[in-house]
Amino acid sequence: MIKLYYFAGLREVTGKTEELVDLGGQTVGDLSNWITDQYPDMPIKSVRIALNEEYALSTDVLQDGDVAAFIPPVSGG
Repeated sequence: MIKLYYFAGLREVTGKTEELVDLGGQTVGDLSNWITDQYPDMPIKSVRIALNEEYALSTDVLQDGDVAAFIPPVSGG
């Protein structure tokens, strides 16, 4: 199982702060597709995905026990 964390406004989109999914062996790109299927309002093009606390590439492969975080864009001033 892969543990997913949602931060900031993404929690409102998903209605949860975290969840477990069975996507071991899939790529981060597959995870992006899955998340937009599950949550059509997810602004995936502006969201970064971190895998085990490092920004992930779409070709990175998920392994059981991994932790993925969906990070919205940060602005400041």
